[in-house]
Amino acid sequence: MDVIHHGAFEGVTGSCHELLLDSDHSLLIDCGLFQGAETSGSGADSNTQEIDFDISKVQALVVTHCHIDHVGRIPRLLIAGFTGPIYCTKATAHLLPLVIEDALKVGLTSNADIINAVVARLQRQLQPVEYDAWSELPTDFSTERFKLRFRQAGHILGSSYVELENVSNHYRVVFSGDLGCKNTPLLPDPTPLERADWLFLESTYGDKNHESRLDREQRLKSVVERCVENKGTILIPAFSIGRTQELLYELEDIIHRAREEETKTGVADPVWHKMTVILDSPLAAQFTKQYRAMKALWDDEALARVEEDRHPLNFDRLMTVDGHSEHERVVNYLKSSGDPCIVIAASGMCTGGRMLNYLRALLPDPRTDVLFVGYQAAGTPGRDIQTYGPRGGYVDLDHERVYIKAGIYTLGGYSAHADQQELLDFIDATEEPVKRIRLIHGEPDARAALAEKIRDRYGVVVD
Repeated sequence: MDVIHHGAFEGVTGSCHELLLDSDHSLLIDCGLFQGAETSGSGADSNTQEIDFDISKVQALVVTHCHIDHVGRIPRLLIAGFTGPIYCTKATAHLLPLVIEDALKVGLTSNADIINAVVARLQRQLQPVEYDAWSELPTDFSTERFKLRFRQAGHILGSSYVELENVSNHYRVVFSGDLGCKNTPLLPDPTPLERADWLFLESTYGDKNHESRLDREQRLKSVVERCVENKGTILIPAFSIGRTQELLYELEDIIHRAREEETKTGVADPVWHKMTVILDSPLAAQFTKQYRAMKALWDDEALARVEEDRHPLNFDRLMTVDGHSEHERVVNYLKSSGDPCIVIAASGMCTGGRMLNYLRALLPDPRTDVLFVGYQAAGTPGRDIQTYGPRGGYVDLDHERVYIKAGIYTLGGYSAHADQQELLDFIDATEEPVKRIRLIHGEPDARAALAEKIRDRYGVVVD
């Protein structure tokens, strides 16, 4: 078997990998959108997202999870003529149509008939699979027999890493997708890797170790309290799936603890007593409802809070903004008033969505604070704000230059990606040594640092 990479080999967006089963048959693992300055190397980039490779051999698409950089080009794959099955976990099958509908609206068309037709076709092709259960692929997929299994990746709801095994010789290829961290709110930890002859391992944070996740809620609380001293709005760009729900979960806990302390002492917390959390992202709001509906996939701690009659993703200080006119009113009100509140909106890298309107209106206001809690890819506005904001620089948002007077913070420990140590631990868990590793989904420095660690530690081939 061999693999052709159509994205996220030398970068972190546009994930798309073609596994060649034989000379005439292949599987596609993910089909994601390019963001920032990243490209496929053969024509596709953030401005040209069409499928730029031959799909005539592709028998099926395997989806690891439904973040846009892993699934955003699926509509274009369907338009290019792909009619095969789309394998994914059951939770991903619930979430994916929402992601694709939004991707169509943002990047392709506002025509409701076209959007409905594409989503209906997607749903016909979806083949949901249970976690941990081997599924044998149809015999006409290859001259050899192959089976497929999804394992818990702990990255977002429904996320998985994928194992593909030749039934006759037991040769196993594993695609990590995006591996999550341990102790992530709401989600179970990643399932330990059993074995792999060839492992395709993400390396987003291959050169870094995160701050402790165990005390990140306290760091979030401290940063928000420091920001409130500026008497302005706190903007948190966040991915609609995963990061938003984690933030809501931990903000609910901070507010809950403040109320418990107030009940005990009779003294109201000056910051959290009336703190309003604004969720201004229709897509994130839909995903949050789906997260609530799929409580069965939550971890034990989250389920225990539900048993206590708490509502981690739907608390009373949470305000959800729906329509565009309401969004505009909120932006204009915060621009004129500077009322302290927390606004969570997409996109996570500030490449689009409602967050752009908040940034245009509030970045020039020194009362504003922007809090980054996730990875910002090179070439994205988020990376530029993160880099140049502390120097009093500027950022270009939709061809408009916006000068930055807001405070800029980056909070570690909130990445949904495993760090260097967790990636090494993933390799360590195997029952027998991994024979070959190829690092993907990482910038060059991150891949190089992780490759060096792997070679020194295991003596395994890294390519």
